[in-house]
Amino acid sequence: MKFLDQAKVYIRSGDGGAGSVSFRREKYIEFGGPDGGDGGRGGDVWVEAVAGLNTLIDYRYQQHFKAKTGGHGMGRNRHGANGADVTLKVPAGTQVYAEDNETLICDLKAIGDRHKIAAGGNGGFGNAHFKSSVNQAPRRANPGLEGAELTLWLRLKLIADAGLVGLPNAGKSTFLATVTRARPKIADYPFTTLHPGLGVAKIDEAEFVIADIPGLIEGAHEGVGIGDRFLGHVERTSVLLHLVSAVEEDVAKAYRTVRGELDAYGHGLIDKPEIVALSQIDTADEEARADKRAALEEACGHEIMELSAVSREGLEDVLRALRQEIAHLAPVPDAEEDDRRYDPLDKGEDDDEDGEVSEREGRA
Repeated sequence: MKFLDQAKVYIRSGDGGAGSVSFRREKYIEFGGPDGGDGGRGGDVWVEAVAGLNTLIDYRYQQHFKAKTGGHGMGRNRHGANGADVTLKVPAGTQVYAEDNETLICDLKAIGDRHKIAAGGNGGFGNAHFKSSVNQAPRRANPGLEGAELTLWLRLKLIADAGLVGLPNAGKSTFLATVTRARPKIADYPFTTLHPGLGVAKIDEAEFVIADIPGLIEGAHEGVGIGDRFLGHVERTSVLLHLVSAVEEDVAKAYRTVRGELDAYGHGLIDKPEIVALSQIDTADEEARADKRAALEEACGHEIMELSAVSREGLEDVLRALRQEIAHLAPVPDAEEDDRRYDPLDKGEDDDEDGEVSEREGRA
């Protein structure tokens, strides 16, 4: 299955059904009177996080979603049926943005989260609603209100506890394949990983999820290489594992390059707790390892770890360090995204019954 983490969709909630103009006419009944029923409410559009999905690939083949129109009112005071709702089913971790792709509408972080994106239009009143002592035979009815039409962006950000970052060929995919049951593509050329991957690691009876993303190179925030779009998949993590390969000639430069791209991307990634590890240490002798370890510690300003996914040296120590960080930290929502969050259904209208009556009558 192809991985797709962003999709554009068009939605429309259902129109309300029209009210009916009808009069009761029966043999042997002297007085009839208006008996036109109200129209039914249009269907709503919902978005829901469900189990069993890990990509937005379904929205590549269908982008238009429209809820059903409410049924029209009929005589004998028969009200129209409400229109059927439409539910967009997405993976947990999906964010819904407005058409500008910047204004956050909702964030579905857990399975079962639901949010109403667009409400259906109210049904119109039939002529039975307007009868009174001074208007005993009203010949008017309201049409139903129109539904809302929106263009939305769906953006998936994987739910993981720890994220792997580093230059291409830093050993991220090999590390993920060694400590989890994930089977990412592994080869000795840059950008082997083209899509994010997830795996579940276990250490000391504790389990946590690790996310692997394509490697970053200098200028990734400007679109160089694969770019930095996939960094969104490590925004929700509690800790980052920054791997710097012992094969690099200048490990300090490699470290600063990735840190610079994290800083340019923003969204708080530069401030996340970070564990720095010198990877692929099986490729260097003791003297080279010591020199590169010292250079890397000087660049990051604290002690680093060493590991080799091939010889499994240092793997358990790194996993325990990750587990310890995860146990003390939890992802927090982005304050900037919270400030941008809004409700597309909030139009400043009065929600009480009188308000609905006035709105309907205004459209008659």
